[in-house]
Amino acid sequence: MAAKIRKGDRVQVLTGKDKGKRGEVLKIVTETGRAVVQGINMVKRHAKPQGMNQPGGIQEKEASIDLSNLALIDPKSDKPTRVGFRMDGDKKVRVAKASGEVIA
Repeated sequence: MAAKIRKGDRVQVLTGKDKGKRGEVLKIVTETGRAVVQGINMVKRHAKPQGMNQPGGIQEKEASIDLSNLALIDPKSDKPTRVGFRMDGDKKVRVAKASGEVIA
């Protein structure tokens, strides 16, 4: 099945503590249906020092968020939209449901 949300897409969070925030998808984990989005779902992790060049301490990083809690940003209207598919010649392309615009 084709992916509705891919790495590099701009998305908006629909539910949770970061509702309404926007970011770029950094990574998709297809096995669990989750995504890592830049600046969203930040968690603190304790790290041991790893030699001279990496000090230890408390570091903040992005945790994964379920794909069902994300909506793709429509390139035409800059609002969240659902994603559909359409055949464009012999290619299957993603389409924004709200505007009908093809998503690159």
